[in-house]
Amino acid sequence: MKQIIYNDYTELSVKTAEQIAAIISEKPDALLCFPAGETSVGTFKHLIELTKKGKISFKKSKIVGLDEWANIGAMKSENCFSFLKKHFFDHIDFSEENLCFFDGESADLKKECTKTDDFIKKFGPIDMILLGAGMNGHLGLNEPGTSFDLYSHIVNLDQTTKVVGQKYFSGKVTLTKGITLGLKYIMEAKTVILQLNGNRKAEVVKRLIENEVSTAFPASAIILHKNSFLLLDKEASIYI
Repeated sequence: MKQIIYNDYTELSVKTAEQIAAIISEKPDALLCFPAGETSVGTFKHLIELTKKGKISFKKSKIVGLDEWANIGAMKSENCFSFLKKHFFDHIDFSEENLCFFDGESADLKKECTKTDDFIKKFGPIDMILLGAGMNGHLGLNEPGTSFDLYSHIVNLDQTTKVVGQKYFSGKVTLTKGITLGLKYIMEAKTVILQLNGNRKAEVVKRLIENEVSTAFPASAIILHKNSFLLLDKEASIYI
């Protein structure tokens, strides 16, 4: 795991976008995976700018969803895919047929796992996966205690995730289950980028750096990855 500390969130976002852009430039049809999270919004902004300037194109890129809330009913208009659509997809030149995302409202969530597994089997392994880590160390919706040996799977959400997840919705939502790419896909990806920013994530960084690899803290899995990057701003690195 290569650790890089940037001065602030803006520099973190710009440098992450440049790293991803280099991968796309080298392989226009790369299989990419992006998270629906606050930290990634700055990176999306700069990737959009690079697209508008003609520096990169997502037209040939394959994009697979990282995770999705399950069974949230009327609040599905504010789900993970909607977040990515608002902050990213509505502003880049992608092809609909090259997207594969979980339908968290499906009556058959196992079928959604199979659909995604088949997509990655066809176009994978994942060339680049961008991640954030939750306050409980989850990657995607791989909650504490999740095996490192899973592909796409359905999860029962951790209490921390149920509480923190409320910030993505305009009203109260009942969060109980999710569907996610498993940690095995993360470990098999060619490049893994974990972004953490702000002093609220400093404790997460401290735990990641100081403790051993364990399913109790899923983010620790990237320490074992042969080509992983832990990208931080100064606020998130105060305990290092």
